[in-house]
Amino acid sequence: MDFTSAVITPHAAEQMHQRQIVEKDVRAVLAQPGEVVSVRGGRVVVQARQGRYLVRVFVDIDRSPPEVVTVYRTSRVEKYRRRT
Repeated sequence: MDFTSAVITPHAAEQMHQRQIVEKDVRAVLAQPGEVVSVRGGRVVVQARQGRYLVRVFVDIDRSPPEVVTVYRTSRVEKYRRRT
């Protein structure tokens, strides 16, 4: 699935501001996800490593264009990586 057309909601933009995550980093994750994990029907987490952090972008995919709901960065990479 192509996430590059995703719209960043006002809530997500506020969370990005509070967490000091710039749009360029979010767009990079959306363009080249390391993993896409289904959370529930219509919502996925698009995540990728950036340095020592994992950036997790929650996207509602049941609308067009998809909407970024929230974003955060974590250093607990292994906790959120899918185990195969």
